[in-house]
Amino acid sequence: MLTVERISVMNMENAIRGARNPLNSWARSDSHYDENGNYILGENDLSLAMRLARAGSDHRKYLRQIMVSMDITAPMYWWKEFDTYKVGTVANSTSTMHKIHAKPFERGDFSCDRMTPDALAQLDAVIAYLESERLKFVETKERAHWDNMIQLLPSSYLQMRTVTLNYEVLINMYAARRAHKLIEWHDFCDCVRKLPYAKELILLCEEGEAK
Repeated sequence: MLTVERISVMNMENAIRGARNPLNSWARSDSHYDENGNYILGENDLSLAMRLARAGSDHRKYLRQIMVSMDITAPMYWWKEFDTYKVGTVANSTSTMHKIHAKPFERGDFSCDRMTPDALAQLDAVIAYLESERLKFVETKERAHWDNMIQLLPSSYLQMRTVTLNYEVLINMYAARRAHKLIEWHDFCDCVRKLPYAKELILLCEEGEAK
């Protein structure tokens, strides 16, 4: 289970202008903003952007300047894999350490949509125990109850992070994870495919497969 909300794509205008700096070809720029405030690449700019994107990472530095911000809610087992992408990403998460005791535990706090009935029964038992420890900690503030919650917490526990990354990072993530065993990566890649000009600038790996 993975959800993506509040997606913002930023700085495309400046990135495209910078892509023209090496040849001083700013006069050929033909992009504009539409009535909704979206930046629309003109034929000249899109052609240049696509050529540079396909020429390799040394030539498409401008893609590192197209920033994407999104709120991702995903289980801890997925975040462990996401955290391998350290360069070009920033994430600010909700705090398990500080807020684990702030609300009752319930099934909705966990990614359990693919569990069998037997597994759900086991999860329900864990949730019941976590909730009992939470209530004891709220009442007594004894550290042992907090430790029990933190150390027993399943990796299916959902965490929301506000993530900032860029189009170059997304090229690498999409190519590496689009066929991953975890369904959550498929959900993430579905979101990537919907970004502005994703087909032209991010999904480069698919072009090679189509040939």
